[in-house]
Amino acid sequence: MLDRLAGNTALKQDLAAALAADRLAHSILLVGERGCGAGFAARCLAADYLYPGGGPHAEAVLRQEDTECITIRGEGASGQIKVERIRAAREEITHSALAEDARGRVMFVYGAQEMNQSSANALLKIIEEPPEGVLFLFTATSAAAVLPTIRSRCAAYTITPVPLAECAALLRRTLPGLSRDAADDLAFLYEGHIGLGLAACRQPQAKEALARARQFAGYAAGQDSYRAFALLTGLEKDRPAAAAMLEQLGFLGSAALRRPGYGGLESARAAVLLRAAGRARDALRANGNLRLTLAVLAAESCR
Repeated sequence: MLDRLAGNTALKQDLAAALAADRLAHSILLVGERGCGAGFAARCLAADYLYPGGGPHAEAVLRQEDTECITIRGEGASGQIKVERIRAAREEITHSALAEDARGRVMFVYGAQEMNQSSANALLKIIEEPPEGVLFLFTATSAAAVLPTIRSRCAAYTITPVPLAECAALLRRTLPGLSRDAADDLAFLYEGHIGLGLAACRQPQAKEALARARQFAGYAAGQDSYRAFALLTGLEKDRPAAAAMLEQLGFLGSAALRRPGYGGLESARAAVLLRAAGRARDALRANGNLRLTLAVLAAESCR
């Protein structure tokens, strides 16, 4: 299944060789920016580890449906991985029966940077003395953000974005209705991050956030503060939607710096937009007043 991961040739060769030689580390950390495919890479590796011959069970791993896989990820508004979830998973992986056709069992920890000291300590108890056949697969956006107690016990690999042409081609294969121009645009906008491109087409929130961000960027380019304010009023009671739009504004501003004129934004205006969006994201992370944050965003972007 590793061959389904786009790009990252050296990574795939190293992991495949380790699997073939039965010398894969029992704890693996896959590091990559959001949208690079670290989660998909983890599932591909898990499928090859559990079911070397492939088949329906291996496909189920990719769909996150296989019974031999235990998944841990952040919960709630904070996105933090709670110690209670770690303890429950630890009990499950220690005491549940193993299916006859599986080589072992896999515990996924998506977003390992969201573990606090308590949840990390709870996980260490099983990592340091793992049950036979258990593979621990961690993903993180940054190795440095993962607590040293976890990071030091993992073999770390980096997942990188793919070249733009390869990203666009994969988007078109995955989304047959996507035009060549649209695929090229998404590949450029997200700098080869396939997952972000797919999300912008498949996930309603991401699609809406991108459309709203493009519209807002157009108002910023024309310094039309009235329409910018009006657009943002629809987000005054929806913090997640506001955060999603701010993230898309960051992508648009960056794209315009790489290609002046993209989305109607020249370099100077793109820089203004990026600074304003960055300050707004900081305010939201600090739990600032959403209505005021959006008003300031509109004013600063169109100044």
